[in-house]
Amino acid sequence: MKKNVFNSLMALVVVFSMVSFAGNPIKEKQVKVKQSEITWQGEKVTGFHEGTIALKDGFLIMEDGKLKGGEFVIDMTSITVTDLSGENKGKLEGHLKSDDFFGVKNYPTAKMVIKSASKKNGNTYGVVGDLTIKGKTNPVTFNMEVEENEAEADIVIDRSKYDVRYGSGSFFDNLGDKTIYDNFELDVELKF
Repeated sequence: MKKNVFNSLMALVVVFSMVSFAGNPIKEKQVKVKQSEITWQGEKVTGFHEGTIALKDGFLIMEDGKLKGGEFVIDMTSITVTDLSGENKGKLEGHLKSDDFFGVKNYPTAKMVIKSASKKNGNTYGVVGDLTIKGKTNPVTFNMEVEENEAEADIVIDRSKYDVRYGSGSFFDNLGDKTIYDNFELDVELKF
């Protein structure tokens, strides 16, 4: 009996040793935030504006070379406008950072957590995530293309779900040509 218990314990030790030396198929790919880029575009009845916003931190979780998850922190204080210059650029950047829009004094970061990813074709994944802006979290879905050292995604976000109400026809009547559409787009290019 003692010999059987001893043999069983030795077999467990060997199995655990093999598992620990086999390597972990799960890898966390840290994003190079200085080399990555997020551009945004918001539209209104009379045109659009665009700009950039910086990543503060982020990583993708890969398992056996396949996207499984990830998490990203966005620096909301870094919002810039690239289609204007001078006084108009400064005014719009200040307005976007104000409580009318993203309230960066109280909410300096936003966060995206990838909850799941399923391979669609080639290097493209259908992603389900939770996006938090101004302390409000909502689910988002988008496609992400993942290569060895980079990933790209185009994400459409409905700002009304995050209490970003200024100029929104969803909250205010009779805005006419001053209406700003609820959806804005993020074009995300990540480098690892």
